[in-house]
Amino acid sequence: MAAIFALKTAYADSDDSDGSADGEIAAGKVISEESTLHLKSTDGPSSSSKMQLVVAAPEVITKEDVQGTKAIDHVTNKEVMFNPTYQQMFAPEQGPANPFKTRQQLAQKNTLAGFVQEAHVDKFQFENQRKTFYSYGYAVDPSIDESGIDETAGNKTVIADVGEELMAKNNEKERTVFEKIKTREADKRKRQKCDNPEDIDGFLGPWGGFVDDVKISKPSEEEQIEIDELLAKRKKRGKKAEEATIEEKTTLHVKNPNDYQGRSYLHIPQDVGVNLKSDTPPDRCFLPKKLIHTWSGHTKAVSAIRLFPKSGHLLLSTSMDCKVKIWEVYNKRRLLRTYHGHAKAVRDACFSNYGSEFLTAAYDRYIKLWDTETGECKAKFTSNKVPYCVKFNPDEDKQNIFVAGTSDKKIVAWDTRSGEIVQEYDRHLGAVNTITFVDDNKRFVSTSDDKSLRVWEWDIPVDFKYIADPGMHSMPSVTLSPNGKWLGCQSLDNQIMIFDVHGRFRVKQKKKFKGHMVAGYACQMDFSPDLSYVVSGDGDGKVFIWDWKTTKLFSKFRAHDKVCIGCLWHPHETSKVITCGWDGLIKLWD
Repeated sequence: MAAIFALKTAYADSDDSDGSADGEIAAGKVISEESTLHLKSTDGPSSSSKMQLVVAAPEVITKEDVQGTKAIDHVTNKEVMFNPTYQQMFAPEQGPANPFKTRQQLAQKNTLAGFVQEAHVDKFQFENQRKTFYSYGYAVDPSIDESGIDETAGNKTVIADVGEELMAKNNEKERTVFEKIKTREADKRKRQKCDNPEDIDGFLGPWGGFVDDVKISKPSEEEQIEIDELLAKRKKRGKKAEEATIEEKTTLHVKNPNDYQGRSYLHIPQDVGVNLKSDTPPDRCFLPKKLIHTWSGHTKAVSAIRLFPKSGHLLLSTSMDCKVKIWEVYNKRRLLRTYHGHAKAVRDACFSNYGSEFLTAAYDRYIKLWDTETGECKAKFTSNKVPYCVKFNPDEDKQNIFVAGTSDKKIVAWDTRSGEIVQEYDRHLGAVNTITFVDDNKRFVSTSDDKSLRVWEWDIPVDFKYIADPGMHSMPSVTLSPNGKWLGCQSLDNQIMIFDVHGRFRVKQKKKFKGHMVAGYACQMDFSPDLSYVVSGDGDGKVFIWDWKTTKLFSKFRAHDKVCIGCLWHPHETSKVITCGWDGLIKLWD
């Protein structure tokens, strides 16, 4: 409106020389905005110029004019985006209260116990009084006022936990730890001094101890009795119960272990229709289709099965019933011998190169060496840890050495001649599950519960290859392919992973066999002799067979009522597969 009045004044000055209107405006006459929206010229009809002003902008009422004051929600709003007045900041809360809350729940809280208001205390003064109290035994009473001066008494009021005499003796003016006081006798200790370097035997230099320093302390009679009682209780608590020793014995289940020529059952038969002494595998293998024999004799779950080396005419089985049995694979398929000698379940077994001896590892912490033919226990070894796997060194000149993976994260090498540990491989972070020799027995591969695979040089206790990945799982069963180029690992994420042995031990991403369920079970897998099939057990008691080239699942069938823990393809047969399960049975499929 001020601009409109200024414009009218300009026109009035130029057209009207009399200046009656100018005089009125110049005199400060203001036309009220509320009285009219149309402003006309105050000149008479004789005026040469007439002007009419119109205000087109509508009157607008702001939100603040209608709403009045802004309400601030103290509960939900953590930030105020405008500058509120005192009335807005401390306005009472409006709106209905929650009828289901009690008065205690409706009260304003910033802690579980209620509302706590921060106290502004000088940190230096707080630490000063705290350290003074712990050092001298007194501090300024904070309940009087900030300075600690009692107006009635005219001096500082202190709180002390020592006698008044001692407080007065130490500090007459109640000084703090940050003020200088007289040195007390207990504050300064005398040192033994001998700074003469010529005194070779007695020279102390800056290393001289304190005069009253007691380096050897002896407990009193009462303290000694207490210590003896405590040590006796600890010794009694930590004493291991003596385990009952099991006498090793064997049971022969056939009338005559020798044939008409005096040969024992270790002799490779030649009248079975298959050349068991051949080193060449079958030209082509086929899928097994039917069950042809069942071996039953174990009263509990079968944990592992091992074929006789090279020929495969005998089968060794270990079980949770603490027994080890050896069976015939051909002819009458009889139970030949049972080996008793472990107090707890047997976990693993391994033949020597010629099969005349074998090792067994059990949960009773013992590894025992057995004579296959006579059943005699030749030696037993223990490191007071549970052995999870055991393997002979396949070299001909190292048949007296075997390695065992134990529960204390170590791989221990034993010498059967001396019965002593000759090497320890201590790099794993979990219990060692498998040991597999590769690369002409110069190296061996181990897997562990730490979800890693390590490659070792023989007799060098430092792994030169460490394979671990965030996506990897524990691999409790490992098998070497017949040609020695591939390593099949049963992974607990329900797949079989293949590693290249002659390369850099890399995972073959395109060679992964899936479809079975082995999570939580150390199910054994195996290759067919011609490397055309991969066979594995399953946690549901099934047997799965895949094609090696395409990784396609060819066949699956139920073999056992419980977990199928072991699976072996006969090295000289085209379609014979041996399985074992937790139902205590061993089955032959063809």
